[in-house]
Amino acid sequence: MHADLAAKLIDPATMTRLTDVADLDPKLVAEDLTEPRAAAVLRDAEVIVSSWGCPPLTAEVLAAAPRLRAVVHAAGSVKHHITEACWERGIQVTSAAWANALPVAEYTVALILLANKQLLRIRDDYRRRRAPHDWQGAYARAGNYRRTVGIVGASRIGRRVLELLRPHDLDLLLYDPYVTPAEAAELGARSAGLDELCAASDVVSVHAPELPETRHLIDADRLALMHTGATLINTSRGSLIDQDALTEELTAGRLDAILDVTVPEVLPAHSPLYDLPNVLLTPHIAGSLGNELHRMAAAAVDELERYATGRPFAHPVTRAEWHRSA
Repeated sequence: MHADLAAKLIDPATMTRLTDVADLDPKLVAEDLTEPRAAAVLRDAEVIVSSWGCPPLTAEVLAAAPRLRAVVHAAGSVKHHITEACWERGIQVTSAAWANALPVAEYTVALILLANKQLLRIRDDYRRRRAPHDWQGAYARAGNYRRTVGIVGASRIGRRVLELLRPHDLDLLLYDPYVTPAEAAELGARSAGLDELCAASDVVSVHAPELPETRHLIDADRLALMHTGATLINTSRGSLIDQDALTEELTAGRLDAILDVTVPEVLPAHSPLYDLPNVLLTPHIAGSLGNELHRMAAAAVDELERYATGRPFAHPVTRAEWHRSA
């Protein structure tokens, strides 16, 4: 993982658990597995505990790690370091993606509810007026009662968002080509085509994986289907949205957007998205931030304890899942 990440990721209590269950050097954090000290340890390693910044585990790396049997990832996606060579070797893989999904879902739900209250527009209106005003009359369409929220993708995060939204008086739509109408109903939503979802929703929230087939999933035509005043939320990957087309809609003031991910990350300093009043822009922080990192480390140690006692991982990553995941 990144050299400076371990101290932020693993709190003292979790480090104690980690060193109790595994024979490891807490001071050895490798970003380069070919570096002499790391390479020496890798020759005898049975498990790699990884996180953001782990280099790809290529066939060459695995050849230098003859005893390696498992990778325990204390973060979300394993796409950046797990390779075909890992599956061919039969390496077991587990990820704390479920733990990282929790804060993303919480962020999303909070902002869905605030978006329906038209928070951004009311905030700026209040700043500008600084005087009594008929807020009920001016924002008669604001609020969360019987609003329609469209969820794009029944991923871990998408499913958790649906679960957290279920107690509210909202109409929930779900687009996911792998989910049947009956399965959508079990999640508390009605299955809908993507065009229908965009046209009907007051808020559209994107939770699909970044794959070649999902690039610009929300394109200019689908943005045009969204009604004036609707909000688009993206906590997935910037590539899923045609950002140029979205910027045109936002500059015109027709839509609102809450964007935690963009293309590129970070946006150039001249991007209008920084200053538009109808845009809430955050720097990819919906996932684990601050002490939320500790949850992922604790989850990783839970899995390592299972491995050490001969039990299967509670949250394994399979080859099939790896191919279609974010």
